[in-house]
Amino acid sequence: MSHSTLFDGFQLGPISLANRAVMSPMTRCRAIGSVPNELMATYYGQRAGAGLIVTEGVAPSPNGLGYARIPGLFSDDQVEGWRLVTDSVHAAGGKIFAQLMHTGRVSHPANLPQGARVVAPSAVPLEETQMWIDEKMGMDPMPTAHALGADEVEETIGEFVKASENAIVAGFDGVELHGANGYLIEQFIHPHTNRRDDEWGGSVEARCRFAVEVARRVADAIGGERVGIRLSPYGTFNEMPLNDDIDASYRHLASSFGGLGLAYIHIVDHSSQGAPEVPDALKAAIRDEFGGAIILSGGYDHDRAAADLDAGKGHLVAFGVPFLANPDLLARFRTRAELNTPRTDLFYTPGADGYTDYPTLDG
Repeated sequence: MSHSTLFDGFQLGPISLANRAVMSPMTRCRAIGSVPNELMATYYGQRAGAGLIVTEGVAPSPNGLGYARIPGLFSDDQVEGWRLVTDSVHAAGGKIFAQLMHTGRVSHPANLPQGARVVAPSAVPLEETQMWIDEKMGMDPMPTAHALGADEVEETIGEFVKASENAIVAGFDGVELHGANGYLIEQFIHPHTNRRDDEWGGSVEARCRFAVEVARRVADAIGGERVGIRLSPYGTFNEMPLNDDIDASYRHLASSFGGLGLAYIHIVDHSSQGAPEVPDALKAAIRDEFGGAIILSGGYDHDRAAADLDAGKGHLVAFGVPFLANPDLLARFRTRAELNTPRTDLFYTPGADGYTDYPTLDG
């Protein structure tokens, strides 16, 4: 079998990765009470063969807890819970970043703790998307979010900073800012969800300002070399329609993040799930404007990953569902072994079933 660059080590700033495979962030809804636990530590530890693990989305504040049973990084209990996870991954030789995900308008009061509320750049409702509510064991429409005031925008940025500091205390190697998939950071970037006329909205630069300021202040707090960001240009998830400013927005963001010295940009191409394909020209422009490491993501298998790495399209490749169903994915890739079939009905259910019980090649 010919050598694949997927198995080569990679130096991500100060962090040495054993290979160029990244475990994508994937919501798994196992954090009962929004606190990480031993079951989650087992799950992530099993998958430490990835060069880098990026966790499921982690709320930086109570307002960011949009979904049922997702974890946070804003309380002492959560920091202690995440330490179980980072210790498990590091003991197995892996590296792990926490993905900070504020869901913004993609939320429901039933999934939020007392005193928290659904917030967004502007009060733009979701027309069709519904949210799972544990209490009713079913889906519910989402309310129109509260539009953040200027002082509240500043408070929200501060929450990202504090959560990033908590991540380092919890033992993470770094953080990934979730600027994709229609969540809060992208809600500021996108003209459909950002209809502000203050310094946080209007022009491309003003709409991108929130993303850049979050990245700047988090980088100031923990070091830019330990900060990545996930972006999904041309993504339509969570009712984010295409717009005329996509290319200009993401080129501006790439240049801005390059100036901040961030560790990487994680580009998500959702075309394998039915969204428009991200043009190769835009991916190349982001790579060139940024100048740092690029993680490619979106429907990859081993052969396509190796081909894109060899072609210089990116430096690392992220795999989602393949890692979910195959804790030993890299071993299977090396030997061309058959992959486990994912149990989609158990993706978001509580408990070990469909989470920590996928078989490995060594049994």
